[in-house]
Amino acid sequence: MAQAKISAKASEGAQQQQQQQQHSGGQLRGRFYRSTSMADRSSRLLENLDQLELRVEAFRDAASAMEQEKETLLEMIHNIQNSQDMRHISEGEREELNLTANRLMGRTLTVEVSVETIRNAQQQESLLHATKMIDEIVNKLLDDLEDAKIRLMSLYGACTSDVPAGPIDQKFQSVVIGCAIEDQKKIKRRLETLLRNLENSEKSITLLEHQKSSIRQSCISKQD
Repeated sequence: MAQAKISAKASEGAQQQQQQQQHSGGQLRGRFYRSTSMADRSSRLLENLDQLELRVEAFRDAASAMEQEKETLLEMIHNIQNSQDMRHISEGEREELNLTANRLMGRTLTVEVSVETIRNAQQQESLLHATKMIDEIVNKLLDDLEDAKIRLMSLYGACTSDVPAGPIDQKFQSVVIGCAIEDQKKIKRRLETLLRNLENSEKSITLLEHQKSSIRQSCISKQD
């Protein structure tokens, strides 16, 4: 009888041990399964974020392109209003064209596009310094147009990878290098716009001087 009880206890203990092992193995398999599932989720989420990053950059590029388009449109409207052709039409036609130009400029200005550039303290300081150097030249444009053009060209040469036509402002170049990449592009665009406007101004001045010379020559011929 006692032997039977001992055998029963031993059998019961073996069954409990086997159940514990099976339960423990199930827990291990469960943990391994959950770990694999978490890795899959993490991989999918990372892939989604990578795709979104591409879309975010494309979105910023599109907004930057719209910013540039707005600047270009405003510049073109301004150039038309101040062109020589506008000075050589009747007053009524000029007034009508100016009304149209002002309407187009007003509609262009209703579009607000702004792409903020993320900068650290050093990049912010470099941007302010570069802007100040350009503004100093712009403020003296009327004093000496030719000197201003030469100085602006030296600044522009510091921003381009092409071989410059003239000297480079080394100090300005070191300042621009410290700016954020997006700010470097904007600085270059601003200098391009200024140089274009200067070139147009020079053409207008040359044309005006030529007309004055022709008028003077005509008067002299009549006197003779």
